[in-house]
Amino acid sequence: MTDEPSASDIGHRLRQIRHARRKSLAVIAGLAGISTSYLSRLESGARALDRRSLIAALANALEVAPSEITGPGVVSPGQLEEDRSLNAVRLALVAVSMNDPRGEVVPVEVLSSRANALFEAQRECRYAEVGAALPALIRDLHTTLAAGRGVEPVLRLLALTHVQGTQAWLMDIGANMDLGWHAVTLAQQAAARIDDPLSHAVSAFGTAFGLMGAGAFELAAQALSVPDLGTETNDAMEASGMLALTSSLVAAASGNEGQREAALENAADLAAHTGEGNALWFGFGPSNVGVWRMSVALEAGDHAEAARIATTVTPEALPSPTRRSAYWREYGRALAHLPRRHEDAVTMLRRAEQISPARIHRHPFMRSVLAELLTKAKRDSVGRELRGMAYRAGLPV
Repeated sequence: MTDEPSASDIGHRLRQIRHARRKSLAVIAGLAGISTSYLSRLESGARALDRRSLIAALANALEVAPSEITGPGVVSPGQLEEDRSLNAVRLALVAVSMNDPRGEVVPVEVLSSRANALFEAQRECRYAEVGAALPALIRDLHTTLAAGRGVEPVLRLLALTHVQGTQAWLMDIGANMDLGWHAVTLAQQAAARIDDPLSHAVSAFGTAFGLMGAGAFELAAQALSVPDLGTETNDAMEASGMLALTSSLVAAASGNEGQREAALENAADLAAHTGEGNALWFGFGPSNVGVWRMSVALEAGDHAEAARIATTVTPEALPSPTRRSAYWREYGRALAHLPRRHEDAVTMLRRAEQISPARIHRHPFMRSVLAELLTKAKRDSVGRELRGMAYRAGLPV
């Protein structure tokens, strides 16, 4: 059996795994709790596979890890500059794990300045710059720690760097999920060595995202159960708000509607008190809560609600290009699932691509959405725009 020309790599991989398992459409669909026709459309790319809960259900049915289904596609056209740094980052992580970072002992204030510059570049979607700076920063942070210089501030920097720098960058460029988990493990180890609630919150956030990617939703919820940070400072409230938003996304993936809404309301209440902020580089605030509400609705399969929420968010008020890209991406993803809104979906996705190509080209959800839209594309200017995006993402057009 051959794939349709527009089939996404995620649909192609799903079909390959099913064939390798020698299982019929009916068997896998039944185990995953979906119809045979829906599974067939997922495999052909006629329907996007862009929900964590469905990916986890299919992975369980096929007895594979979710990353076997979603794991990075091959992108040849428009290869991204940041790819050049991936192996250097990988080698730095391996060296640190072998207790042989081979960096330099650097004053804490210099490390802090370098880390903040890297976080700013990540926030601005300058991923090539982040990738170029990460290997040396990883090595120098761990070398300085091993030398016993400024232990507590370096540990705080390590927890923050490996979540907001290493893991975030790896996720945005579509790297193998195991590398991201490697970074999170290093963040956990750093946070565990100090009595700093904010470092534990950052570690919990990264851990939960790593576990969600593995389909381990119960473990992700457990990871978010950190001690109450209180409301004495804006930093504490903003960190609590981000954990609440993450908890809502986990609840949506788990099908827990009550917990999903309660966590969202908690986050919205905290945002009303903090205003727009950027503690720990989370960019937490009322505008960002709106984008997360969209993501949560999409995970719950309520595309119309996600599109409605999008109309209540002012993208210009979002605190960074990263979040503005997320807004247009999620808006496009919502519209792609709605009847007679496909042209609007392409427009939104193109806006996201112009801000951050990697977040469209490399994210498995977005590659799957592009493949679905291709099956509906007309031979007009919007169709040409879509095929251009799909080509740049390495999809067959």
